[in-house]
Amino acid sequence: MYNKQFGDITSRRCFTIKQELPINEQIKAREVQVIDENGQKIGKLSLNEALDMAFEKKLDLVLVSPNSDVPVCKIMNYGKYKFEQAKKEKEARKKQKTFETKEIRVTPNIEQHDFEFKCKNARKFLEEGNKVKITVKFRGRELNYVKLGEEALNKFVEDLSDIASLEKKPLLEGKNMFIILAKKADK
Repeated sequence: MYNKQFGDITSRRCFTIKQELPINEQIKAREVQVIDENGQKIGKLSLNEALDMAFEKKLDLVLVSPNSDVPVCKIMNYGKYKFEQAKKEKEARKKQKTFETKEIRVTPNIEQHDFEFKCKNARKFLEEGNKVKITVKFRGRELNYVKLGEEALNKFVEDLSDIASLEKKPLLEGKNMFIILAKKADK
């Protein structure tokens, strides 16, 4: 649609059913094996007879199995079928659990209270099923004391060893050193 005021083409949103199976006149076979809407086998019919049968019932003829010797078609309401398929997909996605990687940042010379607080948060994240990335950030001259950062990370691993396993060992990248912890598998 051309818009004179703005001098450009504007488009309208339209929602269409994504069609995966050939229906009605899109079917190219001469003879088809027909199954009615109740799942009963009707038998081998010519395409025109099958289309007439579907039209009389005000339903669609859908090609279900094109690769067999005689293609198999089913009489059904294709729009309703696609709607139910989309509904099932949506339910499956809803039930699917997604896991995140939560990050906790500390400094190499972390105090005891701060360590306990961060450890408590890490435990909570692990119990929820998420992975935890613990990062030690080195600033300025702290980079000369990489061992302190590694000790802090090992202390986290030790404290959380009852619930978590080390997935990635301490690794120094630039001014950061990190580890990744994951919840132990339940036995």
